[in-house]
Amino acid sequence: MSDLKLGIPKGTRDFSPSEMVRRNFIFDTLKKIFQKYGYLPIETPAMENITTLTGKYGDEGDQLIFKILNSRIHESKNKDLLKEEFEKSLEHSKNSEILTEKALRYDLTVPFARYVVQHRNDITFPFKRYQMQPVWRADRPQKGRYREFYQCDVDVIGSKSLLNEVELLQIIDEVFNEKNLNVPVLIKLNNRKILSGIAEVIGAADKIIDITVAIDKLDKIGLVKVNEELRQKNVSEEAISTLQPIIKLSGSLDEKMIALKYVLASSIIGLEGISEIQKVFKTINTLNIKTDVEFDVTLARGLNYYTGAIFEVKAKDVEIGSICGGGRYDDLTGIFGMKDVSGVGVSFGADRIYDVMLQTNKFPAEAATLTKLMFVNFGDNEEKYCLGLLAEIRSNGISAEIYPDQTKMKKQLDYANNKGIAYVALVGENEINENLITLKNMNTGEQKKLSVAEVIQELNEN
Repeated sequence: MSDLKLGIPKGTRDFSPSEMVRRNFIFDTLKKIFQKYGYLPIETPAMENITTLTGKYGDEGDQLIFKILNSRIHESKNKDLLKEEFEKSLEHSKNSEILTEKALRYDLTVPFARYVVQHRNDITFPFKRYQMQPVWRADRPQKGRYREFYQCDVDVIGSKSLLNEVELLQIIDEVFNEKNLNVPVLIKLNNRKILSGIAEVIGAADKIIDITVAIDKLDKIGLVKVNEELRQKNVSEEAISTLQPIIKLSGSLDEKMIALKYVLASSIIGLEGISEIQKVFKTINTLNIKTDVEFDVTLARGLNYYTGAIFEVKAKDVEIGSICGGGRYDDLTGIFGMKDVSGVGVSFGADRIYDVMLQTNKFPAEAATLTKLMFVNFGDNEEKYCLGLLAEIRSNGISAEIYPDQTKMKKQLDYANNKGIAYVALVGENEINENLITLKNMNTGEQKKLSVAEVIQELNEN
């Protein structure tokens, strides 16, 4: 017997058939809504050139990129150079293309920007796309945080209109409402221009990235540790002191806007951010958005490429972190040679959404199994007769199967129970002669004889 220890890497998961049915319920819901708003699907490779990915996520993000060792590196004739490059990468945490030229994608937004630039002659702008694929991050695995997970992104690029932000809020609202995923959520909204204005007026404009990365952790680590991190990044005590009342800002939206306008009176970019936030809120207030939308001045989203609106969505009933987030990026394509193309998008975290729905029992019954009806196999004659019935039932859009083996009734019914199949069809000699089906409800135990047409009607109504 082999001594091989079976297992999977930390931070990854296997998904059983029942789990996949539920996950597909999430994916199908998202696809349906994305397409309703005019977004079309694309896919990009699991791996990208490492130069495409690095430098886009900040220092912390770059450390979480899974690098792929160059193939056939063992055949190199210059082993000393390889050792030297490896030692340098260990010492400085910098990439060496001699060792690795490719990496697993960290998110879907940067590959999307690369795609847009590479295919710009084939794209109609504004370009609306959605993308549902796995991403990888060399993070420390913990509850709700995985090394391999799916992102479901929806973006529009090639337009600066704030109607795009409004539309994304409508999509978020529709995804999580009770007719779809049925997850009560809170949408938090901010604008990176406001954060840039804050950094400017406290005299720390050159520390904008350090400030946003730190205050974005406020909910997780608290104000004291945020201030400690700012000090470690050499933000002055005066700037930290001036920042305190701003990040403690409270009150209604109007009260917060009045206070911020006073604080940011000398910052053009800060006032621009306030104006954009107000326009978005004014527009959504005229729409039938049921989800709570809240302005949060501490929301920063640590990614460097955000330049305008920032979104974050949190489940109200489960402590799991954000389940959706995104923002406006004004020139992400510029790093690939295509300047001044603005985009905005959000990413739905399918794995976290799954965990939230599972914990709160939000999956509908039909998301538990695909098979609705199973024919019991009584013997050769019955099996042959049932195959014709089975084909007719399937042609009416009902998921159905026949037990493949002619075995004991108990074993067949146990199979149906274990798979969560709601109905069982019993067709013996009497049913064949009467041209009927005995339909058994596996939940109630009720049995009744019906024609094929009546069975189809019954299953379609339940």
